Amino acid sequence: MAMCMQIISCLMIYGLMPAFSYASTGAYEAVLPENLKTAKDMCALVPCGEVFPDAASFSERLGNPPYVEAYSEQGGQKKLIGYVMLSTDITDTPAYSGKPVVTLIGMDIQGKFVGIKVLKHSEPILLLGIPESALLKFNQQYIGRSVADKIEVGPSRPAEGILGVDAISGATVTVIVQNQVMMAAGTAVAKQVGILAPTVRLQPDYKIKNKKYSWNELASLGSIKKILVHTEQVGLPKSDTPFIEMWFGDLNHPDVGISLLGEDNYQNLRAHLKEGEHAIFIIRSNGNESFKGSGFVRGGMYDRIRVKQGADSFTFRDLDYVNLYGVKAQGAPAYNESAIFIIRSQAFSPAYPWTLAFLGNRIDRATGTKSFANFEQTLWLADELLIGGRPQADTADAAWIGIWKSRALSIALFVLLLTSVTVAYAFREKLTRRSTLKNKWPVNLFKYSAWVLSIGFVGFGAMAQPSITQVLTWFHSILFQWTWSLFLSDPFIFVFWIFIILTVFLYGRGLFCGWLCPFGSLSEALYKVAGKIGLKRFQSHVPHAVHEKLKWLKYAIFLGLLSVSLFSMGLAEVLAEVEPFKTTFLVGITHRAWPYGLFVCVLLAVSLFIERPYCKYICPLGAALAIPSTFRWFGLKRKQDCNSCKACAVGCGSLAIDKNGRIDHRECLHCLDCMVLYTEPHACPPLAKERKQREKAGLRMTPIGKDGYFIPIQEIRNVPKAGPDPRMASEPVYPAHLTQSRGWVWLMQELKHHLWPWQRTAWQKNKIWQLTGFVVAGGVSLAWIFAAMGRLESGVIIALWFGWSMYELVLRMLSQRYVKEGPWWRTQYRYASLMDMFSYVCFKNLIIGAGLFLILKFFADLNV
Repeated sequence: MAMCMQIISCLMIYGLMPAFSYASTGAYEAVLPENLKTAKDMCALVPCGEVFPDAASFSERLGNPPYVEAYSEQGGQKKLIGYVMLSTDITDTPAYSGKPVVTLIGMDIQGKFVGIKVLKHSEPILLLGIPESALLKFNQQYIGRSVADKIEVGPSRPAEGILGVDAISGATVTVIVQNQVMMAAGTAVAKQVGILAPTVRLQPDYKIKNKKYSWNELASLGSIKKILVHTEQVGLPKSDTPFIEMWFGDLNHPDVGISLLGEDNYQNLRAHLKEGEHAIFIIRSNGNESFKGSGFVRGGMYDRIRVKQGADSFTFRDLDYVNLYGVKAQGAPAYNESAIFIIRSQAFSPAYPWTLAFLGNRIDRATGTKSFANFEQTLWLADELLIGGRPQADTADAAWIGIWKSRALSIALFVLLLTSVTVAYAFREKLTRRSTLKNKWPVNLFKYSAWVLSIGFVGFGAMAQPSITQVLTWFHSILFQWTWSLFLSDPFIFVFWIFIILTVFLYGRGLFCGWLCPFGSLSEALYKVAGKIGLKRFQSHVPHAVHEKLKWLKYAIFLGLLSVSLFSMGLAEVLAEVEPFKTTFLVGITHRAWPYGLFVCVLLAVSLFIERPYCKYICPLGAALAIPSTFRWFGLKRKQDCNSCKACAVGCGSLAIDKNGRIDHRECLHCLDCMVLYTEPHACPPLAKERKQREKAGLRMTPIGKDGYFIPIQEIRNVPKAGPDPRMASEPVYPAHLTQSRGWVWLMQELKHHLWPWQRTAWQKNKIWQLTGFVVAGGVSLAWIFAAMGRLESGVIIALWFGWSMYELVLRMLSQRYVKEGPWWRTQYRYASLMDMFSYVCFKNLIIGAGLFLILKFFADLNV
């Protein structure tokens, strides 16, 4: 009762609350000065005083990587009181958006943080529900803490010397990356200025063979590496000429250096180097972009390249540049830009792996904004070039690895929950046979427990509510750029989606939507509680005729979001607020603008009287999962008499049972009430009728068989009524070329059926449609060829593929109106409704299209 009153009170409060304007986007995609990375006087361009308020003046950029000294004024004299650094001068670790959070950091001479300001970020989650003030509050936790401290996101662990900082609910990845940026930037400067001891790496002990290597031999040894950036990777139209193709390598090993430069040039270079200095070379072999940077001036910095080794970062100024007069190695490519750069830090050692990072301008096609994109390649001298082989190198774990380690116990419990629910559902027939209409606890014990854990542990605890935005992100990643680290960064969502994908193909969407979706569980739990506390007389189902129309709304919303995402993922994320998940679990009603809270309150209030209204009519995630649910392997059982008996349909909260007793597994939420009735001799009308007949005739009761009827005895036999077979989702179809074939012939016929939508028998009746189809198919095939040649962009291909799919839908409805029922290796087909065929064509072509994109990308990566 308290929960229901709270929701009603929430609705009244938000209904009376006055509207207010949304906060300014602040640092979101803020425009920074173009010369910020190269300007000597950094503090003339950014507000250094805000992160070091006690400073009266600031120096120009110093050091490598760069920093700025902060001074106070005492008696007309300047006194050094600290340092200011720009995070992207030191590290450009990408956050959740794939772009770095550009942060200005102030640190005093003891190494304590005194000020932090986010200049620019691209985190959409910080706008859609989580205010930027939350990131500001997170950063304030570092004030007064030392760069020497071990700081991690999460609880403090004094026994291990770990200081914890509180995360932002719903932005875990962002703050973990921000913590890495803060500590990496602070540590890099602290080591330069003597606050922290510098990194000490063993210098190499070279194994010299006095051998001259060819270019290909050096590449095989890993002494030279290539960075290749295509134009489409930086938002430019696809081109046969890459954005840049550059080679780089080590010049410190004598055999490698002499092979590349020749004996005389190598000795001249060694004479130029001081003790502890190291040299690398870079050449541009293709492309029009300069790795030196167009804005370079004397006394400035080469802002496009950076060397990273462990937590250390090394940049180059004009004095670190030496002319490269030629590459002597046999087989070396022609080049039109070259340089030798000197690393003058004692912390660098060529014996350990190091990474060259190239920064290129990326243009966002949707907004036209520019940002830096980072492209990296790591080089490590081969074992055979070092006496004793490569030293032991400790590499920092990726951010996602740290997340998995820190939440290992919770992840294990979550996996246990998913496994337990799956096992319980797999034994659903045993559970439903033990249940009765009045006592469903053998089923409800598992189902209600799953609801409670889903709401509390999964939703509010782990905040692992799956969302349509993840479906859109996965779709785009498959087609354009798959990034494992992005998906692994949230372990609960990653594991949850593995569970969802597997169970959707096994059972349909109902196991997730009906048992484990946090919001769906909350919605139905409210409905059940409301019925128990006296609101049952007000509860009812939407009329079936209205339901049949309203259920299509969620499919329209899903397809609309998918279409919008092809043009603007940002706009799609905004429109995806039709989902109440973020407001309910990730951010909280009280932390969002009132329209979001009002929307959630309305949905939950309606849920008191109508069972799962959001799940049935609005949820785009449910619609996305419903499409592959058409082809689930295992469904709920039906018997022949279900075509005339309405008992299950009357009690179906999902309204998923039609007039013929068939279950639409796209709409079914697997409450299992119909399965309880299926073997209930006192509640299932056909069973009750036969039970009474046997009792009247004094015949023994036999167990109920797998077909849902009493096992026959000699004296009486069950004769089911004629009519549609409810055990099939529609009438069976027997295409001879598929149902009568076997072995390789069947497999080839299957492939032909999926790839070739035309039929010879339909040619005479639909000659125009068939002929048009050949033209359309030829055009789309030609488009794929042009795409492989780099003549067409991905958006054009997607549009053409969508058009072909719509044509194929019509063609198959006219000539091949059937889809497969059950596992793919069976030969059971049935009549296809429009939704069946729509689901089949969309899902099939999505798989084929994704496969073709991956093939094209593979050949593009091979530079074919």
